[in-house]
Amino acid sequence: MPFHHPDRSHNLDTRIDLEVRERLEEAVDFVCLEALVQARRERGLPAPAADNAADRRDYLANVSAFLALLQRDLTTDLTADQRRHLGAAAAGPSSNQAQLVTSQVALARLLPDYWQRFDAVRARYLGSATSDSGSGAAPTEPGDSGREGRGLLARLFGR
Repeated sequence: MPFHHPDRSHNLDTRIDLEVRERLEEAVDFVCLEALVQARRERGLPAPAADNAADRRDYLANVSAFLALLQRDLTTDLTADQRRHLGAAAAGPSSNQAQLVTSQVALARLLPDYWQRFDAVRARYLGSATSDSGSGAAPTEPGDSGREGRGLLARLFGR
């Protein structure tokens, strides 16, 4: 996989972090947009719009909720050695999205089954999003995260 980040002046470790962060942000974007679309569809509302402040707030609420769920689920069974290796990156619960993303990057680099765990949390989150609205529809298939093309929500919300 070629590195997408244009700045090649960083060392390999930093470039890997940048690539993992990019993939993680894309995957979180996809999950949160899918949750927003599902919730809107269940209520019979139109698809979200990039220039709608309420849609943007709903999206950001999904990002916070999903990142907090990931953090909680993926750090509960870490060994003492893993916690020591992660250091402050996975110190515990946080409401700061930047800290949560940094923690997820560190976890993705540490846990060999990170993306399988991510997909399990994603499926549960999307399943709860639809069951909260009463449909009970099955979540999307695992393995979709990160395969949607670069910056899906970045283009939608102008990031």
